[in-house]
Amino acid sequence: MDAPEQPQLYLITPPSLVADDFGPQLAAVLDGIDIACVRLALAETDEGEIARAADILRDVAHARDVPLVVERHVALVEKLGLDGVHLTDAARSVRATRKALGGDAIVGAACGASSHDGMNAGESGCDYISFGPVGDSSLGDGTRAEHDLFAWWSQMIELPVVAEGALDLGLVETLAPVVDFFAIGPEIWRKDNPLEALKTLTAPIG
Repeated sequence: MDAPEQPQLYLITPPSLVADDFGPQLAAVLDGIDIACVRLALAETDEGEIARAADILRDVAHARDVPLVVERHVALVEKLGLDGVHLTDAARSVRATRKALGGDAIVGAACGASSHDGMNAGESGCDYISFGPVGDSSLGDGTRAEHDLFAWWSQMIELPVVAEGALDLGLVETLAPVVDFFAIGPEIWRKDNPLEALKTLTAPIG
């Protein structure tokens, strides 16, 4: 994904979903606001279940010219006609994944709050780096990706950078000048109207 002039939005699915129900929800959000990419990020490890969800969400996303990437499951990308993969092990598998998927696939890498891991992942061939959580979260060891990390990255590194994890309105506003994408999921899917929740959360860049 190329770095945009102002931050774009990147949707993350809930970790558990019923694809037949979630498909229309996703469609409503994609129809209501510009989305750069969708990540299928299920906690489910059964590839059959992931494939069933991917088939439905791929059709929804691709009908709107939005790429769909899957979290972790590299082997499913070509099999299911997806656009790429989001890796969760920093730089460790980027090189092998790029070799397996070729140059056209989207390969992203989550690098926690480590600029060192981010640079290694970039040198290994990924298309974007994700840092997070940026807010208070029970995920990981509690280490936050702070504003200074994004500011340094945006000044020194050309590779697009994604901010994610426990975003709120204040964080969106303060991080907007130094990030290329905001990845948003848990912040909106628990709401009665995810589209309106997303518009409210991202009002500073609207």
